[in-house]
Amino acid sequence: VQLQASGGGLVQAGGSLRLSCVAPGRTIRSYFMGWFRQAPGKEREFVAAISWSGGSTYYDDSVKGRFTISRDNAKNTVYLQMNSLKPEDTAVYYCAADLGATPKDPDRVPYWGQGTLVTVSS
Repeated sequence: VQLQASGGGLVQAGGSLRLSCVAPGRTIRSYFMGWFRQAPGKEREFVAAISWSGGSTYYDDSVKGRFTISRDNAKNTVYLQMNSLKPEDTAVYYCAADLGATPKDPDRVPYWGQGTLVTVSS
């Protein structure tokens, strides 16, 4: 499945952004979906994931209480609402999809979007 992420940009610390991930022409209803990020010079890391139904969500401790993952299967879209952004949240954010498991390990994710850059200024 091809994924397209969007919504990144430049924001001041404390601000908010909402990322979107869409699968054009393809239903994501059966996929577990997730968001990862990769800061310069660092490895790609897990941020958040959501079950196919939306009934279960998972977050890295670094974003709990600030980020919210959600999905609208009718629109084939997954969202990441990011509030109270910090400079350390600066990274390229990637959406991910997996049919068989919750995408938490970047080495096991079968489908990736192209990434969208989030820059948080202090």
